[in-house]
Amino acid sequence: MVSPTGIQFRLRRGDVTAQIAQVGASLRHLTVRGIDIVPPYPEDAPTPMASGIVLAPWPNRIRDGVWQDGETARTLAVTEPKFHNASHGLLRFTAYDVAEQTEDAVTLAATIVPQTGYPYLVETTVRYALTDAGVDVTHTLTHRSDGRAPVALGTHPFVTIGDVDPRELVLRIPAETYFETDERMLPIGESPVSGGTDLREGRRLGDVQLDTAYANLHRDPDGRVRTTLTAPDGRAVTVHQGAGFAFVQAFTTDRYPGRPLVVAIEPMTAPAEAFNSGRGLRRLARDESWQLDWGISFA
Repeated sequence: MVSPTGIQFRLRRGDVTAQIAQVGASLRHLTVRGIDIVPPYPEDAPTPMASGIVLAPWPNRIRDGVWQDGETARTLAVTEPKFHNASHGLLRFTAYDVAEQTEDAVTLAATIVPQTGYPYLVETTVRYALTDAGVDVTHTLTHRSDGRAPVALGTHPFVTIGDVDPRELVLRIPAETYFETDERMLPIGESPVSGGTDLREGRRLGDVQLDTAYANLHRDPDGRVRTTLTAPDGRAVTVHQGAGFAFVQAFTTDRYPGRPLVVAIEPMTAPAEAFNSGRGLRRLARDESWQLDWGISFA
């Protein structure tokens, strides 16, 4: 059977396993001690709801696909017809090449080529390396054309603790502010967290509905932001994000295949509309590289 998500890379390190899909370089499945941490979906199905994919050269949305590149107006393809936005970058449906592979790690590579609305050539790699408790992920973006290429990056893993009722899992995000959005899920303001958006002390997944981006994140002494999903018995999934990942999106859904409820925890270097606002946007000179890291652990 040929999978709609391309070649499947299966990694193992002790009692940690992962499945990485070629299309979108997506983290398709992660288990620790036999427990689903990133929930799988059917082998013959396309990637649901951007599950696990790499979002580059922008995460989230650009209104109407229109942005200003210096004095030049650019127009990207509209890839979210429902809201008429350019969504989740240019590599979502790209089949990555294998750069390196071992039993417990794989590096995949894809190039963003000049195209409608984005006249830059950017080489990208993503390395998934299993740890004793989960996976560490490293991204590199390198600009290879003239000018200064605007870039941002995100990723879209769904997480759970597979032997626990997901409604009982407690989500904690150490964020001081969140982005208010309009009917097209585009930011119209930034406000202090409160009520249903304040997850600093944690809230049950069964009590919240989220498609919300957060900013002003608290970093631990090692410089990492840690978002946690905790079971009643104290076991927890932690999504950590390193320097450069200044934002995080949380998205809850009951439409994920085979799951009554699941949450995506999405590290991002920039929020929606960054190509227009400049918030979190990086501009790379020719031959300049940018490296970023994040990961998931379970204990």
